[in-house]
Amino acid sequence: MHDSSTGSTGNTARPSRRTVLAATAGLTAALTVPAAAAQAATPDTRGLHALISRMTLEEKVGQLFVMRVYGHSATDPDQADIDANLKEIGVRTAAELIAKYRVGGIIYFTWAHNTRDPHQIADLSNGIQKASLEQPRGLPVLIATDQEHGIVCRVGRPATLFPGAMAIGAGGSRSDARALGRISGAELRAMGINQDYSPDADVNVNPANPVIGVRSFGADPAAVAALVAAEVKGYQASRVAATAKHFPGHGDTAVDSHTGFPVITHSRDLWERLDAVPFRAAIEAGIDSIMTAHIQFPALDDSGDPATLSRPILTGILRGELGYDGVVVTDSLGMEGVRTKYGDDRVPVLALKAGVDQLLNPPSIDVAWRAVLKAVQDGELTEARLDQSILRILRLKARLGLLDRTHVTHSGVDRTVGTGAHLAVADRIAERTTTLLVNEGGVLPLDSSTAPRILVVGADPASPSGTTGPPTGVLATALTELGFTATALPTGTAPSAAAVAKAVAAAQDADAVVVGTYNVTAGSAQRTLVERLLATGRPVVVIAIRNPYDVAQLTSVKACLASYSWTDVELRAAARVIAGRVAPRGRLPVPVQRADDPAQVLYPLGHGLTY
Repeated sequence: MHDSSTGSTGNTARPSRRTVLAATAGLTAALTVPAAAAQAATPDTRGLHALISRMTLEEKVGQLFVMRVYGHSATDPDQADIDANLKEIGVRTAAELIAKYRVGGIIYFTWAHNTRDPHQIADLSNGIQKASLEQPRGLPVLIATDQEHGIVCRVGRPATLFPGAMAIGAGGSRSDARALGRISGAELRAMGINQDYSPDADVNVNPANPVIGVRSFGADPAAVAALVAAEVKGYQASRVAATAKHFPGHGDTAVDSHTGFPVITHSRDLWERLDAVPFRAAIEAGIDSIMTAHIQFPALDDSGDPATLSRPILTGILRGELGYDGVVVTDSLGMEGVRTKYGDDRVPVLALKAGVDQLLNPPSIDVAWRAVLKAVQDGELTEARLDQSILRILRLKARLGLLDRTHVTHSGVDRTVGTGAHLAVADRIAERTTTLLVNEGGVLPLDSSTAPRILVVGADPASPSGTTGPPTGVLATALTELGFTATALPTGTAPSAAAVAKAVAAAQDADAVVVGTYNVTAGSAQRTLVERLLATGRPVVVIAIRNPYDVAQLTSVKACLASYSWTDVELRAAARVIAGRVAPRGRLPVPVQRADDPAQVLYPLGHGLTY
């Protein structure tokens, strides 16, 4: 049953595993249905209560935490990662973290060196599960990551990478959203990752939103709700827990909650009609977990507390009014939005009092863990309150089948991750998302027989995790493969006068110019670059490689596309549209206002040209 190719992380004899299985006999079959159905059926949870009754208070506290840890291996990370763990967590390895704090979850990050390649990820997952199950009364671990696709991905190539949420919104296909969840979930599951912090259920109605933007499906709450529900169903089909975020809605902020404390000024009525709609749809679809937002929402709670710490929002509205009884997980407790008002020792306690179940990535696990333990010992929190959250967490683990089997194999990875069939689906989906905003005079498509030489210039932002990049190089390579002779000349997000002059000179030897723009503002030198290139008389094609709002700052362009991200799959699809190999089919999932008069809409929701 197990593949020996994973080496020392394979299953060994585990008395604790037998204890888990004996205590939960017959539960998994009853619980392996979508969350809403499971909750409605109120299955027999006596086995889970038996597990909880055997746990020490310290073990119960640990079960509530989802923690980062550095390293590619659970037991033998690189020395630099050991040093980072010792500095930030006080342990050397993931195995030591589990032994010391008995954490119920681990979150993978690229920057923590958890996600080098699929086989390594599988081995790390096996090592984490082995370390947990070999503890007294050991339980399987929820292993989570942020695999939103688009600009937020933790597992990169050779895994299949899909267009991001706003691109999927431009495609508007529920079946595509469901396919994304199903395929992404299957690949994550094959690597031992069983909880994905996706989809983003925020309705992005603020073009200046610095943290959500293209991570949202769009500005129409009904359309966002339909795509959220479809993606959730896809993840459920692959037995990975989806997570709708960021409740009660982070789509209308001008402040990044990583670095500040946003305030949402929506009325209660507007929240009901806008922000709440996708979360209701997610709950109806049986969402496994919901992530909180570190935002103030005075119409829902006027205390000044962030939603993560708000009992009126989490218990009163989410659990009471919306009827949600699944797992509630905080956004990272290291973010400034949740740390502004209270210290790191108070935040986890207040979150639990508000109705949270999982405490994600506190700055110091020791401070947070001890604070929760002390709160129970002092009577501020009851052990029964912890048991409520632990039951939800164990119920989720049972539904995912983790109480039966946690081990994954290299052969399973090879059968599932980044297969030709999966990559082909991603390419087809991407082709349905590219949006043609402007095409005056029929500039597009370009013809390699009459305009063979293409100059590709523009911004090269840091490539999203695991894509090849940089964008100018990806576009030039894709166009060359389509029969053009394309040359990449990066000019950056703030091109200097010398960079602009170099691009203009290079344009003299090109038949057409493709410019990748990135979040163009009124004072951006990217505007100067585009204007100077237009003045050469060469056909100029602009691709907005992140926010589609760039077109409002570039009103002189004759041809403009939106790709919604600069991942390879989206850029290659845009290249096929430019070359006329596929017709553009995307439609704006957000309106684009005029730059000189934001009260006026330049391109409405649903705008999109084709040929």
